[in-house]
Amino acid sequence: MATVAEKLMTADEFLGWAEEREGRWELIDGRPIAMAPERVAHVVSKGEAWAALRRAVDHAGAPCQALPDGATVRESARMAFEPDAVVYCRLRLPPAAIEIPNPVIVVEVLSEGTAARDHGVKLVGYFSLPSVAHYLILDPERRTAVHHWPGRGDLIETRILTAGPLRLDPPGLEITVDELVGPA
Repeated sequence: MATVAEKLMTADEFLGWAEEREGRWELIDGRPIAMAPERVAHVVSKGEAWAALRRAVDHAGAPCQALPDGATVRESARMAFEPDAVVYCRLRLPPAAIEIPNPVIVVEVLSEGTAARDHGVKLVGYFSLPSVAHYLILDPERRTAVHHWPGRGDLIETRILTAGPLRLDPPGLEITVDELVGPA
């Protein structure tokens, strides 16, 4: 992961800037961060998570869309992340959109270089968005799903699952840990 030595950017400036760059980028504290190349196991895990969410949305008949990585979630004026999968509901985005304005479910797949961010700045950032009901951190190596959701008041509740069903309500999805983390 490399930062770019430029002036601090706003999320609006970043989105325009990133569209003109090769590779994948995130904005953390106003600084563009290049995302490292991914190993095949990471790419497979992201694909499994997205496909599982898409099937769950279809099965539930939820008015939602599951997307793979590629779109940006703006956390604040100086923070913008590209989750590994995302679900948003009740709106249709234009085909040229690059930003998901109201995510309901956000998924990150752990990798060596991202674990601290996924459990730290992204956890806080995603839950600063009122629309986020679930943040899943998947660890395909350990075959676990860490499920975070808003609790009462300012609490964030967490459970760690290694098997079995997971209910994501809202929007009313049923999914299993095995579906999310992929085949052993």
